[in-house]
Amino acid sequence: MRRSSAETKAVILKAARERFAADGYDRATIRAIAADVGIDPSMVMRYFGSKQQLFARAAEFDLRIPDLSAVPRDQVGRVLAAHVVDRWEGDVLQILLRTAVTDEDTAERMRTIFAGQLGPVAAELADDPAQAPTRAGLAATQALGFALCRYVLRLPPVVAMDRDECVAWLAPTLQRYLTGSP
Repeated sequence: MRRSSAETKAVILKAARERFAADGYDRATIRAIAADVGIDPSMVMRYFGSKQQLFARAAEFDLRIPDLSAVPRDQVGRVLAAHVVDRWEGDVLQILLRTAVTDEDTAERMRTIFAGQLGPVAAELADDPAQAPTRAGLAATQALGFALCRYVLRLPPVVAMDRDECVAWLAPTLQRYLTGSP
């Protein structure tokens, strides 16, 4: 089957996301990604240049944090927890998480994503604007720690929880970190 250039790039990106999520950056190879798609590795290099460039494209990510300004203040933690749990189900954040543990560039990317996207939310909710960076950082510890335990370390009690249980456990902590109230 012959694909267009755009279709080929999309198929390669999808395979790369899956491979990076499953194997992490270090163990994923251009050869394996190409085999997953059924193409020659040189085609991957043609479209993306290098493994690092392919990873950068595969790991582009927006947390898509919802606008919390209309959410009742006492429900912010629940709304954000539900959003975070849903976002972690995608491959890209899992790719970034697995890779950030061993790669400083990816760790910096994660710091930038969380500070840039969660920071403004914390600033909007904090009674004391000086506390916003700390509150955002603490909220990130919950989101990242949860994901690490569920998707990388695969701790059985955390993996066994359904979505609603995850939200119920995360929500009070996110609420306290972001608003200062339970």
